[in-house]
Order: sequence, then structure tokens, then C-alpha cells
Amino acid sequence: MELQLIEKSDHDQFVQNLISNYQVEGVKRKDGSFLYGSIKAPEELCLDFDCTAIPPRKYFLPPKETLLQFALTPDLEATPVIENDPFILFGVHPYDIKAINQMDRVFARGVPDPHYLKRREAALIIGVDPATVAPRSFWADMGASTVSEGFDLMLTDVGEDFIVEIGTNKGRTLLEEYAKTRPATRDDARERVKIRSRISHICKKRGFAFPKREIPKLLEHSWKEPLWEERAGKCLSCGTCNLVCPTCYCFDVQDDMDLDLAHGERTRRWDGCLLHDFATVATGENFRETRASRYRHRFYRKGLYLFKILDDMACVGCGRCASGCLPDIADPVNLFNKLREEEK
Repeated sequence: MELQLIEKSDHDQFVQNLISNYQVEGVKRKDGSFLYGSIKAPEELCLDFDCTAIPPRKYFLPPKETLLQFALTPDLEATPVIENDPFILFGVHPYDIKAINQMDRVFARGVPDPHYLKRREAALIIGVDPATVAPRSFWADMGASTVSEGFDLMLTDVGEDFIVEIGTNKGRTLLEEYAKTRPATRDDARERVKIRSRISHICKKRGFAFPKREIPKLLEHSWKEPLWEERAGKCLSCGTCNLVCPTCYCFDVQDDMDLDLAHGERTRRWDGCLLHDFATVATGENFRETRASRYRHRFYRKGLYLFKILDDMACVGCGRCASGCLPDIADPVNLFNKLREEEK
């Protein structure tokens, strides 16, 4: 692990140098919320946020994207559309980087998805350790306080300086070409550990009442629990919990024809298992027609089905689903703790 130090007085110049040479996307304040967007000036970039409203997955799996363009005449022809313009994603918290790492595995397994993977390859990720904790976050309980991979640079605010961990050679090149740095000392490294431990301790005040690795086993015995019907009775089927989740990746694909009926494009859009028509098939049957079945499926997918693939929960504890749910039934902490309590 290599640590460098950037004085805060030099940080804005570092950001400006990146803006001058790259497309830079980062966290911005807007109407009391924090959102990812294009950074045109250093003062737009916010690094002391608690949690963004929408995760950064939109940069790798856009809400809507064109997969290919096709022509039916004179001969059938299909041309893939793959975006791979380089960009910097500045200010990603460790839990969101963990989510990206999980999605990297998902989209690389089986038949690799070139659209996701090319965007991911084109991205340079500059992470930042959280300085504050969002009210519904529990990332410390999910092993997402820190990450050891998935970033090119990782910043930690230690007062008048940023300690920068170099994660890749691409990250090292960014520092060498665009930043004024000096090697971090052992005291700096110890201060980084103290700051990380302090913020993680604050986050740990909210979490599961039992080890998270017991959740798959808990779900295996909870299929018929009345809690699913009880909670789902309040569900609006709005899909907000799907849309704000950094590890949800389901999508719908459709072909859109031009008015000439000779040309068109294939697109995909975000979809979500809480939406009524998500499990509807061509003949009209809906395999999860009730709200309770859809509500239960979301938690089983996060805590059991994907656990078998990732050897970890497909939840990083960001708390966005809990914050965005109007009837307040999407919070994994409340749900799993209640299931465990009723199991006893």
C-alpha cells in the first residue's frame, strides 16, 4: 500500500488539472441533496457528503442506453453501440465501490456484457472516505467501511491534508502528472486509521443484531413468515428501492422501430422487481403478481440468491432504500432483525 499526501491548498489545482484533461463526474450539492453530475470547476465538487441520492452505477449501467442499431432492408444489418469514452468518477464512498466491485463480477460472468465492461474499463475512480454518516446507513455492519480494490485513488480527509492511497498504476500516473504530493509519514498513516475507525464506529451504532452471514440461513426458513404479507400491505410498488440501490442491475430490453419501418434500435432500461409487470411473461402470466411475493423476492435476492454467487450479501449498507421508501418498509436492518426476533 502506497500513501501520498496532498495539502488542501493544492487540492483545487489538482481537480482543475483533471477537469482540463478529462471528463470529470463527481458529487454536487443540490437542494439539500447530494447528486452525481458533471464537474466544471473545483468548487462544484463536494467531498464531505454523507450519501448521494442515486448511486454511481448510472455511469456503468445507464437508466436507458442503446445496445445496437439495426436495418431490415436491403439486408438485415445490426451494429453494436458501445460507449467507452474515458472519464473520472471523483468522490465515491467505499460502500459504493464495493457495490461496483460486485457488479463487475456479475457482468463479467457467463456471457460478459461489453456495454458495462467497456464503460467500467474507461473509468478512473477516485474514492473518498466518508466524513459523516447518513441517518439510515449501516455500511460498517456490511464490511464496507473500507475497500482494498476497485479504485485508482482513495482520499481520506485528515484535517489540513488529504492522504491518498494509490490503488492502480493509472492512479499513480494521475498524481504524478496533475497533483503536487509528498510521501505520507507513519504518523499520517496512523491518523488515517484513527479517522476511519472513528467514522466506522459511528456507523456501527445502527446494524444487524446478529452476524450478517447468518442471513441466508435465516431466509431459508422464513418463506412463509406472515411478516412478508404484513409489510407488503404498505408497499406502493413504486420501485424506488430498486432505482436507488447500488447493487440492483435488472433491466428490460426492447426494439424500437423508426417510422420508416426499416430501421430501429435495441435499447435497455432499468427495471425493478418491485414493479408489478417485472415478472410478467409474453403470454400474460405474472409469476409474482402479489405485492407480498415481489417484496419478499427483493430480500431473498439480496440476502440469499446473490449470496450464492458473490459469497456476500448484495447489499452494502448505504441506506438509500430505507431513506427513499415512503411507507418505511424497505430497510434491511429492520426487516432482518424482525425476522430473527420472530424466529426465536
